[in-house]
Amino acid sequence: MADNQKKASRVEKAAAGIEEDVIRLNDRLKSAPDIDHELRLLEALLFAAVEPIDIATLRERMPDDCDVGALLARLSRDYAGRGMNLVRVADRWRFQTAPDLEPHMIDIKETPRKLSKAALETLAIIAYHQPVTRPEIEDIRGVSVSSGTIDVLMELGWVRHRGRRRTPGRPTTLGTTEAFLAHFNMEELSDLPGKEDLKAAGLLDSRLPKDFEVPTPMISMDIDEDPIDDEDESEFVMDFMHDDEESDFEA
Repeated sequence: MADNQKKASRVEKAAAGIEEDVIRLNDRLKSAPDIDHELRLLEALLFAAVEPIDIATLRERMPDDCDVGALLARLSRDYAGRGMNLVRVADRWRFQTAPDLEPHMIDIKETPRKLSKAALETLAIIAYHQPVTRPEIEDIRGVSVSSGTIDVLMELGWVRHRGRRRTPGRPTTLGTTEAFLAHFNMEELSDLPGKEDLKAAGLLDSRLPKDFEVPTPMISMDIDEDPIDDEDESEFVMDFMHDDEESDFEA
Protein backbone atom coordinates (compact mmCIF):
# COMPACT_ATOMS: atom_id res chain seq x y z
CA MET A 1 0.00 0.00 0.00
CA ALA A 2 2.78 2.43 0.94
CA ASP A 3 4.62 1.62 -2.28
CA ASN A 4 1.49 2.28 -4.36
CA GLN A 5 0.85 5.59 -2.59
CA LYS A 6 4.45 6.63 -3.16
CA LYS A 7 4.25 5.80 -6.86
CA ALA A 8 0.88 7.54 -7.23
CA SER A 9 2.23 10.67 -5.57
CA ARG A 10 5.28 10.67 -7.83
CA VAL A 11 3.14 10.16 -10.93
CA GLU A 12 0.75 12.96 -9.94
CA LYS A 13 3.66 15.30 -9.28
CA ALA A 14 5.27 14.48 -12.62
CA ALA A 15 1.94 14.89 -14.45
CA ALA A 16 1.39 18.29 -12.86
CA GLY A 17 4.88 19.39 -13.89
CA ILE A 18 4.33 18.18 -17.46
CA GLU A 19 1.01 20.02 -17.71
CA GLU A 20 2.64 23.24 -16.52
CA ASP A 21 5.38 22.88 -19.12
CA VAL A 22 2.84 22.14 -21.87
CA ILE A 23 0.78 25.21 -20.93
CA ARG A 24 3.93 27.32 -21.00
CA LEU A 25 4.84 25.83 -24.36
CA ASN A 26 1.38 26.56 -25.79
CA ASP A 27 1.73 30.18 -24.67
CA ARG A 28 4.83 30.39 -26.85
CA LEU A 29 2.96 29.29 -29.96
CA LYS A 30 1.81 32.84 -30.70
CA SER A 31 5.37 34.20 -30.74
CA ALA A 32 7.27 31.09 -31.87
CA PRO A 33 6.30 30.20 -35.46
CA ASP A 34 9.08 27.57 -35.60
CA ILE A 35 7.68 25.51 -32.72
CA ASP A 36 6.68 22.64 -35.03
CA HIS A 37 10.18 22.57 -36.49
CA GLU A 38 11.69 22.53 -32.99
CA LEU A 39 9.47 19.61 -31.96
CA ARG A 40 10.39 17.67 -35.11
CA LEU A 41 14.10 18.36 -34.59
CA LEU A 42 13.97 17.26 -30.94
CA GLU A 43 12.03 14.14 -31.89
CA ALA A 44 14.60 13.28 -34.56
CA LEU A 45 17.51 13.76 -32.15
CA LEU A 46 15.93 11.44 -29.59
CA PHE A 47 15.17 8.76 -32.18
CA ALA A 48 18.68 8.94 -33.64
CA ALA A 49 20.44 8.69 -30.27
CA VAL A 50 21.98 5.26 -29.61
CA GLU A 51 21.68 5.78 -25.85
CA PRO A 52 19.68 8.00 -23.47
CA ILE A 53 20.59 11.65 -24.04
CA ASP A 54 20.83 14.42 -21.44
CA ILE A 55 19.25 17.87 -21.67
CA ALA A 56 22.62 19.63 -21.89
CA THR A 57 23.46 17.73 -25.09
CA LEU A 58 20.01 18.41 -26.52
CA ARG A 59 20.39 22.13 -25.83
CA GLU A 60 23.69 22.16 -27.72
CA ARG A 61 21.97 20.77 -30.82
CA MET A 62 18.72 22.72 -30.59
CA PRO A 63 18.22 26.41 -31.52
CA ASP A 64 19.47 28.79 -28.84
CA ASP A 65 16.12 30.37 -28.03
CA CYS A 66 14.01 27.21 -27.69
CA ASP A 67 12.77 25.81 -24.37
CA VAL A 68 14.05 22.22 -24.41
CA GLY A 69 12.35 21.33 -21.11
CA ALA A 70 8.94 22.42 -22.37
CA LEU A 71 9.48 20.63 -25.68
CA LEU A 72 10.36 17.41 -23.85
CA ALA A 73 7.19 17.75 -21.76
CA ARG A 74 5.11 18.21 -24.93
CA LEU A 75 6.64 15.16 -26.63
CA SER A 76 6.30 13.10 -23.46
CA ARG A 77 2.59 13.88 -23.29
CA ASP A 78 2.08 13.30 -27.03
CA TYR A 79 3.69 9.84 -26.83
CA ALA A 80 2.10 8.82 -23.51
CA GLY A 81 -0.58 6.60 -25.03
CA ARG A 82 1.33 5.38 -28.07
CA GLY A 83 3.46 2.34 -28.85
CA MET A 84 6.61 4.28 -28.02
CA ASN A 85 6.95 6.37 -24.85
CA LEU A 86 9.38 9.16 -24.11
CA VAL A 87 10.78 8.52 -20.62
CA ARG A 88 13.44 9.97 -18.34
CA VAL A 89 16.03 7.67 -16.82
CA ALA A 90 18.77 9.02 -14.55
CA ASP A 91 18.32 12.59 -15.89
CA ARG A 92 18.55 11.37 -19.48
CA TRP A 93 15.77 10.95 -22.04
CA ARG A 94 15.01 8.10 -24.41
CA PHE A 95 12.22 6.55 -26.45
CA GLN A 96 11.26 3.04 -25.38
CA THR A 97 8.57 0.50 -26.16
CA ALA A 98 5.42 0.96 -24.08
CA PRO A 99 5.67 -1.49 -21.14
CA ASP A 100 2.41 -3.27 -21.98
CA LEU A 101 3.66 -4.02 -25.52
CA GLU A 102 7.09 -5.40 -24.61
CA PRO A 103 5.95 -9.08 -24.61
CA HIS A 104 4.82 -8.71 -28.24
CA MET A 105 8.23 -7.41 -29.33
CA ILE A 106 10.16 -10.52 -28.30
CA ASP A 107 10.61 -13.22 -30.96
CA ILE A 108 13.16 -15.34 -29.14
CA LYS A 109 13.63 -15.47 -25.42
CA GLU A 110 17.04 -16.47 -24.11
CA THR A 111 17.06 -18.31 -20.82
CA PRO A 112 18.24 -15.67 -18.37
CA ARG A 113 21.09 -16.46 -16.03
CA LYS A 114 20.09 -15.73 -12.48
CA LEU A 115 22.39 -13.80 -10.19
CA SER A 116 23.49 -15.78 -7.17
CA LYS A 117 22.35 -14.88 -3.68
CA ALA A 118 25.86 -13.57 -2.96
CA ALA A 119 25.75 -11.22 -5.96
CA LEU A 120 22.25 -9.96 -5.13
CA GLU A 121 23.21 -9.30 -1.51
CA THR A 122 26.37 -7.50 -2.59
CA LEU A 123 24.46 -5.37 -5.11
CA ALA A 124 21.87 -4.42 -2.48
CA ILE A 125 24.58 -3.44 0.01
CA ILE A 126 26.35 -1.30 -2.59
CA ALA A 127 23.08 0.36 -3.67
CA TYR A 128 22.01 1.33 -0.16
CA HIS A 129 25.38 1.95 1.51
CA GLN A 130 27.32 3.66 -1.29
CA PRO A 131 30.01 4.78 -1.18
CA VAL A 132 31.15 1.50 0.36
CA THR A 133 34.42 -0.40 0.37
CA ARG A 134 34.88 -4.15 0.00
CA PRO A 135 35.80 -4.66 3.70
CA GLU A 136 32.63 -2.77 4.66
CA ILE A 137 30.56 -5.04 2.40
CA GLU A 138 32.12 -8.08 4.07
CA ASP A 139 31.42 -6.61 7.51
CA ILE A 140 27.73 -6.10 6.65
CA ARG A 141 27.31 -9.55 5.03
CA GLY A 142 29.37 -11.34 7.64
CA VAL A 143 31.29 -13.34 5.02
CA SER A 144 34.07 -12.61 2.55
CA VAL A 145 33.29 -11.35 -0.95
CA SER A 146 34.80 -13.24 -3.87
CA SER A 147 36.47 -11.47 -6.78
CA GLY A 148 33.89 -12.98 -9.14
CA THR A 149 30.96 -11.39 -7.31
CA ILE A 150 32.02 -7.78 -7.86
CA ASP A 151 33.51 -8.59 -11.29
CA VAL A 152 30.12 -9.83 -12.50
CA LEU A 153 28.33 -6.72 -11.23
CA MET A 154 30.90 -4.54 -12.99
CA GLU A 155 30.63 -6.52 -16.23
CA LEU A 156 26.87 -5.94 -16.13
CA GLY A 157 27.62 -2.22 -15.84
CA TRP A 158 25.67 -1.87 -12.58
CA VAL A 159 28.61 -1.15 -10.27
CA ARG A 160 31.66 1.09 -10.65
CA HIS A 161 34.66 2.32 -8.69
CA ARG A 162 33.70 5.73 -7.24
CA GLY A 163 36.82 6.93 -5.46
CA ARG A 164 39.31 6.22 -2.66
CA ARG A 165 38.77 6.51 1.08
CA ARG A 166 41.03 8.85 3.02
CA THR A 167 42.11 6.00 5.28
CA PRO A 168 45.26 3.86 5.49
CA GLY A 169 45.63 1.77 2.36
CA ARG A 170 43.38 4.13 0.37
CA PRO A 171 40.72 1.43 -0.35
CA THR A 172 38.52 2.01 -3.40
CA THR A 173 34.85 2.79 -2.85
CA LEU A 174 32.04 1.26 -4.90
CA GLY A 175 28.75 2.70 -6.11
CA THR A 176 26.00 2.04 -8.65
CA THR A 177 25.78 3.41 -12.20
CA GLU A 178 23.18 4.98 -14.47
CA ALA A 179 22.85 1.55 -16.11
CA PHE A 180 21.72 0.19 -12.72
CA LEU A 181 18.99 2.86 -12.56
CA ALA A 182 17.95 2.20 -16.16
CA HIS A 183 17.76 -1.59 -15.68
CA PHE A 184 15.56 -1.29 -12.59
CA ASN A 185 13.54 1.57 -14.14
CA MET A 186 14.42 4.21 -11.56
CA GLU A 187 14.99 7.91 -12.20
CA GLU A 188 17.27 8.38 -9.19
CA LEU A 189 18.57 6.59 -6.11
CA SER A 190 15.82 8.07 -3.95
CA ASP A 191 13.43 5.72 -5.80
CA LEU A 192 14.98 2.76 -3.97
CA PRO A 193 12.41 1.15 -1.63
CA GLY A 194 12.37 2.59 1.88
CA LYS A 195 11.87 0.78 5.19
CA GLU A 196 8.06 0.78 4.97
CA ASP A 197 8.16 -0.44 1.37
CA LEU A 198 10.51 -3.29 2.27
CA LYS A 199 8.36 -4.29 5.25
CA ALA A 200 5.21 -4.25 3.11
CA ALA A 201 6.93 -6.52 0.59
CA GLY A 202 7.83 -8.98 3.36
CA LEU A 203 11.57 -8.38 2.98
CA LEU A 204 12.03 -7.07 6.52
CA ASP A 205 10.97 -8.48 9.88
CA SER A 206 7.90 -6.66 11.16
CA ARG A 207 9.55 -6.42 14.58
CA LEU A 208 12.55 -4.20 13.96
CA PRO A 209 14.67 -2.32 16.51
CA LYS A 210 13.35 1.21 17.14
CA ASP A 211 16.57 2.76 15.84
CA PHE A 212 16.58 0.71 12.62
CA GLU A 213 16.81 2.88 9.51
CA VAL A 214 17.40 2.12 5.84
CA PRO A 215 20.63 3.93 4.86
CA THR A 216 20.47 6.82 2.38
CA PRO A 217 22.86 6.31 -0.57
CA MET A 218 25.46 9.03 -1.05
CA ILE A 219 25.17 10.36 -4.62
CA SER A 220 27.92 12.99 -4.54
CA MET A 221 31.46 12.42 -3.26
CA ASP A 222 31.65 11.72 0.46
CA ILE A 223 33.74 14.04 2.66
CA ASP A 224 36.08 11.09 3.40
CA GLU A 225 36.35 10.09 -0.25
CA ASP A 226 38.59 11.31 -3.07
CA PRO A 227 37.80 10.82 -6.77
CA ILE A 228 39.81 8.25 -8.70
CA ASP A 229 42.25 10.15 -10.90
CA ASP A 230 43.34 9.21 -14.43
CA GLU A 231 46.37 7.31 -13.15
CA ASP A 232 44.19 5.14 -10.92
CA GLU A 233 41.79 4.41 -13.78
CA SER A 234 44.61 3.36 -16.10
CA GLU A 235 45.95 0.84 -13.63
CA PHE A 236 44.54 -2.57 -12.88
CA VAL A 237 42.79 -2.40 -9.53
CA MET A 238 43.54 -5.38 -7.32
CA ASP A 239 41.72 -5.50 -4.04
CA PHE A 240 43.03 -8.87 -2.89
CA MET A 241 39.74 -10.65 -3.57
CA HIS A 242 39.15 -14.23 -2.49
CA ASP A 243 38.02 -16.86 -4.97
CA ASP A 244 36.63 -19.39 -2.53
CA GLU A 245 33.04 -18.14 -2.44
CA GLU A 246 30.13 -19.67 -4.32
CA SER A 247 29.71 -19.12 -8.05
CA ASP A 248 28.12 -15.79 -8.96
CA PHE A 249 25.73 -17.23 -11.52
CA GLU A 250 23.33 -20.10 -11.11
CA ALA A 251 21.82 -22.01 -13.97
